[in-house]
Amino acid sequence: MNIDLYGFGPALAAGALMTVKLALSALCLGLVLGLLGALAKTSPYKPLQWLGGTYSTLVRGVPELLWVLLIYFGTVSLMNRLGELLNIPDLELNAFAAGVIALGLCFGAYATEVFRGAILAIPKGHREAGIALGMSKARIFSRLILPQMWRIALPGLGNLFMILMKDTALVSVIGLEEIMRHSQIAVTVTKQPFTFYMVAAFIYLGLTILAMIGMHFMEKRAARGFARATS
Repeated sequence: MNIDLYGFGPALAAGALMTVKLALSALCLGLVLGLLGALAKTSPYKPLQWLGGTYSTLVRGVPELLWVLLIYFGTVSLMNRLGELLNIPDLELNAFAAGVIALGLCFGAYATEVFRGAILAIPKGHREAGIALGMSKARIFSRLILPQMWRIALPGLGNLFMILMKDTALVSVIGLEEIMRHSQIAVTVTKQPFTFYMVAAFIYLGLTILAMIGMHFMEKRAARGFARATS
C-alpha cells in the first residue's frame, strides 16, 4: 500500500533524525544527573541526601511539558543579560538545547530512583570485601559497585528511555523541528491529519522497537559475567 506524503517524506525523515539526536543527548545528560542524584541520596551526609531528595521530588512533581516551557522561556531574560555582560547580542538558548536540558532533567530525576534502588540491592559484603583487600573508595565504586549497579538498573533505565523517546514530542511546542513538528506542518498544508499522525505513530513505534532490541543486547552483555558466576 502506497501512502501519499505530498512531498513531506524527507521532512519527516529529518524529524526522525532530530528526535533520535534529542533523545540520545537527553539520555546522556539524564544518566549523569541520575547517577549523581543516586549517590547523593545514598550518601551518609545529610545535606547531600536532602539535595538529592529535593531534586528528584521537585522535578518529578512537575509535568515534563512545563519543564520544557519553563526552561525555554524562563531563560530568555537571563540569556539576554548574560549577552549584555559578554557583549554578545541576541544570545539565547535554542530549542534543541532547551529540550535536552528539560528532558535530561526529567530523565535524571526518575533515573535517580532507579540507580538508588540498584545501589541498595548490592550486598554490603561486596564493599566490605573491597575494603579488606585494601581498595580505595573510588576503586571499590568503579570495579565492584558500578558494574553491578549498571546490570541491576539497566531494565529500569530501558523503560525510562522508551518514555523519553516519546516525550521528545513535547519539544515541538517550542518550535524544534522533530517528528511531531513536521507532522503538524504537513497537516496544516495538506489537511490530512490522519495520514501524517498515523505515519508519525509508526515512526515512533519503529524507533521504540529499535531501542528495545538495543536494550535486549545490552542487558545480555551486562549479565554475562553474572550468569557465569551463578551457573
